Amino acid sequence: MESYKQEFIEFMVESKVLKFGEFTLKSGRKSPFFMNAGSYVTGTQLKKLGEYYAKAIHDNFGLDFDVLFGPAYKGIPLSVATTMAISDLYGKDIRYCSNRKEAKDHGSDAGVLLGSPIKDGDRVMIIEDVTTSGKSIEETYPIVKAQGNVEVVGLIVSLNRMERGKGTKGALDEISELYGFPTAAIVTMEDVMEHLYNRECNGTVVIDDKIKAALDAYYEQYGAVRD
Repeated sequence: MESYKQEFIEFMVESKVLKFGEFTLKSGRKSPFFMNAGSYVTGTQLKKLGEYYAKAIHDNFGLDFDVLFGPAYKGIPLSVATTMAISDLYGKDIRYCSNRKEAKDHGSDAGVLLGSPIKDGDRVMIIEDVTTSGKSIEETYPIVKAQGNVEVVGLIVSLNRMERGKGTKGALDEISELYGFPTAAIVTMEDVMEHLYNRECNGTVVIDDKIKAALDAYYEQYGAVRD
């Protein structure tokens, strides 16, 4: 596993973004872990987060795209931080764009978009925190495609939960099959379990035998079928 992935896993725990215990998800599933990207709240955290995303985008997709689109609301800081990191790390200027929940009806930037306009010929990368069911992309994809003759080149998330989406495959695989563009994550839950099991993080073993057993049981029930 690349060193930046190991660092990112520990960064999620240290930032209290990734927690282990007993959680009830929106889907009703009882999960032994929970991820909340809204817990990245400081400038230092957002700077580091943007760098991890930038490295994962570079490794998985390259940088041959024009716009990084982050759906409102959590995607707004993600797109801003990551475009800045791409500039710093790789010397390439990518435009950022997000949507408004309510269209603005006045001013030179009236409309549904925030940040850079998306125009004919643009290649767009979508950035999100995590996807469980693929519902978010159902809203995001039409917004991007409605801007003109644009190509969505991929979707990047921070954590692949590796559980079933609407069918038996994982949400990222389902999205890729349905929309025809590749998907990737900075890390997967498999990476997380491999790196944190019986390993101290900030002086505490985050995934001990009890948590590992709960994770194994969860994936026995909800784990995605992989090709």
